[in-house]
Amino acid sequence: MKKYYKNSWILLACFLAVGGCSKKPTDYRSFLNNTEITYPGKVNGTQVLPGNGRLMLTWHPSPDPSIAKYVVTWNNGADSVVMPAASHNTSDTVKCIINNLSEYSYTFFLYSYDGEGNRSVVTEIDNAQVYGNIYRSGLHNRMLDFSKPSLLNGDGSATLNFLPPTDTINIATRCKYVNNSGDTVYAYLPSSNSTVTLPDFKEGTKITFQSSFIPSIGAIDTFYSIINDSVPYLMCDKTIFTEVHLPNDLNPYGSDTYLARIWDGNMQPRGYPEIFHSSGGPGIPGTITFDMHKIYSNLGKIEETGRSCCHNPLDFEIWGIADTTGAITSLTPGDGGWAADMTAKGWTLLKEVVRTDDGVAPYDAILNNPPTPVRFVVIRIKTVATNQSYTNISQVTLWDK
Repeated sequence: MKKYYKNSWILLACFLAVGGCSKKPTDYRSFLNNTEITYPGKVNGTQVLPGNGRLMLTWHPSPDPSIAKYVVTWNNGADSVVMPAASHNTSDTVKCIINNLSEYSYTFFLYSYDGEGNRSVVTEIDNAQVYGNIYRSGLHNRMLDFSKPSLLNGDGSATLNFLPPTDTINIATRCKYVNNSGDTVYAYLPSSNSTVTLPDFKEGTKITFQSSFIPSIGAIDTFYSIINDSVPYLMCDKTIFTEVHLPNDLNPYGSDTYLARIWDGNMQPRGYPEIFHSSGGPGIPGTITFDMHKIYSNLGKIEETGRSCCHNPLDFEIWGIADTTGAITSLTPGDGGWAADMTAKGWTLLKEVVRTDDGVAPYDAILNNPPTPVRFVVIRIKTVATNQSYTNISQVTLWDK
């Protein structure tokens, strides 16, 4: 009798267990208003392209044909933008520009929605950078290459030489200048080049330049540096200079120390015979004269370089005139009335340079104002280092401003 009751309890427990496991797998619908959860297909291939106070998000569409739109949210869902789903071809690209953003790094959440309002699992886009004035304030213009001076060419153009860009995302440098018609025009230097030519440049007018950058490859906006830099001087084209030998000018020491040595382009101190070396008769004070073959109205600077050892000018004057007709003095450079006679004949004293060193290194001197039209130049050497019988010069360079 005890065995019978024990078996009955076991059968009842099995019956209850089987009955308890008999719920249908769809019974969860009672918690979802008798519906299923539907997840539309996610997008893929998301990319961020930064800009100035904005950015562009791109992605490849989901192949799910039920998708009707895409929704992008940010700022904890406070801001959003809706993009219609125009294609379901995964080789296409959806482009979404978001404007009016602060300079900041954002996180965006991207959802696909079908026509019934079901949305996909989220696609999170982190570290989406927006740039603005903070980024721009750190940009600097590409630098001029002063080892290859900017040049005022004999044909009326100007050539500017720049150092290679220090930033690989420098795009171009925009050079602004005035042409001979009085129009403001631009020339552009791409980052891959170091030289730009400004055709039909109006001599004496200002040249400014401004470099442009992008913060990263693919950026949708270009940023210009805040400040426009200017070209301070343009080197006169020495390739067209020629010698003019006036009656009382210095003579060369030998056939290989001729005057044209001083405008051959080698601007470092040199030794004999790659210099102008005077003959010693006449001696010092003495003059040399040359024709620049172009009238410059705004000469601003002279650079003089001496011989690598000795006889270098320490005190010298630069005189200029546009036309020598009737302007040649008969006085010798050592005559006390020489300067007054030069002035009376129309010459202008552009500068007296007094060096306190040995006269070897390149020496720059700013010329007197106001500027005056000059084509012909006389350099009157008053004293030299080590020996007053000779003078040696490696190079003379004139600059327009």
